[in-house]
Amino acid sequence: MDTAEAMLCALVVLIILVSLLSNVLVLICFLYNPEIRKQVPGLFTLNLTFCNLLLTVSNMPLTLAGLVNNGVPGGHGVCQTAGFLEIFLSTNSMLSMAALSIDRWVAVVFPLRYHSKMRHRDAAFVLGYTWVHSMSFSTVATCLSWVGYHKVYASCTLSNARASHRTQFVIFTVFFHAFTFLLSFVVLCVTYLKVLKVARFHCKRIDVITMQTLVLLVDIHPSVRQRCLEEQRRRRQRATRKISTFIGTFMLCFAPYVITRIVELFPAVPINPHWGIVSKCLAYSKAACDPFVYSLLRHQYRKTCSDIINRVLKKRSSQNATGPGPRQNQGNCIPSAE
Repeated sequence: MDTAEAMLCALVVLIILVSLLSNVLVLICFLYNPEIRKQVPGLFTLNLTFCNLLLTVSNMPLTLAGLVNNGVPGGHGVCQTAGFLEIFLSTNSMLSMAALSIDRWVAVVFPLRYHSKMRHRDAAFVLGYTWVHSMSFSTVATCLSWVGYHKVYASCTLSNARASHRTQFVIFTVFFHAFTFLLSFVVLCVTYLKVLKVARFHCKRIDVITMQTLVLLVDIHPSVRQRCLEEQRRRRQRATRKISTFIGTFMLCFAPYVITRIVELFPAVPINPHWGIVSKCLAYSKAACDPFVYSLLRHQYRKTCSDIINRVLKKRSSQNATGPGPRQNQGNCIPSAE
């Protein structure tokens, strides 16, 4: 194993640890806080967390084993199952992100009709579609034996070892990425850009009202006026920053891998194995980013984490306070010398 492969192994281990800890923390918050469970986006977040956790414990360790052993991790059956899960879980996670963006769009654009348009029943229907969509592509690829160990990516994933089915495999690969990555990306862009447009409109209205108030309050202290103007600027930047994070992390993590898989379909273009593994690691890193992008950086989840930590600390402190006191003389039944 050379230095580059050792660094890639360390990167995979880091992604596994961060993804496992962060997604488990999101799951604990979901189970602890009943308010999060009542919200419709919580179902999409739970489905995304489930996909990320399963991908972390099933596919990432096999990729690490493939890097270390420089060969197929496990037997043929294990690799087939891992490849099926990789296609299913990656597709499901992309569609879950698209579902979250649709939920945000409905909440911002139709705030008064949100509870009638996006109920738990509607969310369950959307999740049912994501599962059927994901299961269809993974089942077709497995039944046609287009799932196996791919040396370029050191993982069990979409692969074709038979030259006779090359045309069908190319069509399936293009169709698969068009209806998973491209479809999710288009939904993300359309919905979040509409959300940004509405958010900027509301910010503009608030800014006009604030400026009118500042003009009327001629005796206002300059420091207060400056704080109001700074709050206006932060409000405008906050919405742009959040939406850029949603779309940017999606593209940064998935686009290199998808583009590499499409370029790979042209035999005249060789793919460097190190780059193939890097692109796979970037795709895996989305499972580690999602808990922070969609959950842990939100106020509700931060407060839940703080409540859990405080509860654990209070429980420990109470156990220490009620523990055994200083040892006393237990020889009272023995007569004293007096």
